[in-house]
Amino acid sequence: MHTLLLIGVLVLLAALLLLLLVWYLTYKNTLTMNTPLPNYHFDVQFGGVSLRFTEVTGLDIQVEVIDFRDGVSPEYSNRKMPGQHRYSNLILKRGIVTGDTDFFDWMRTVQSGQPERRDMQVRLLNEEHNPVYVWKIRNAFPVRYSGPHFNSMRSELAIETLEIAYDSMDVESA
Repeated sequence: MHTLLLIGVLVLLAALLLLLLVWYLTYKNTLTMNTPLPNYHFDVQFGGVSLRFTEVTGLDIQVEVIDFRDGVSPEYSNRKMPGQHRYSNLILKRGIVTGDTDFFDWMRTVQSGQPERRDMQVRLLNEEHNPVYVWKIRNAFPVRYSGPHFNSMRSELAIETLEIAYDSMDVESA
């Protein structure tokens, strides 16, 4: 009697395991969880050259809202329409490296009255260092350069900052 009961329990467990396996194979694609990406692994490209930064901010687009009401509208409220696009300035920060004056040299083109416009890419990278998202910046030129803040009481990196204006931006998922 005990053997028969044990065989019944084993058959029931095998059937349950088989059902669980079939369910998993059927629905395994729906089980993947979309985890937000970390923001610490990124690079910036100027003309195909990849540069490292400690911080990048200013990847913002804002659309101006225009209130509109025509004379034949029976409603006593305005309609909202999209207007011009505005882009925040891109702010890049990095540690100063001996002999590298690229930021200041680029700023000097603006000071001389002949700003050099560049296309840039800010790329969010995955664990294999491949781009996952790419922000494409067009017609960028520097509008502000800030050298490092010096303080003899602290042991910190010398950080320089470059603020960049640009005409347009697109975001692509790689």
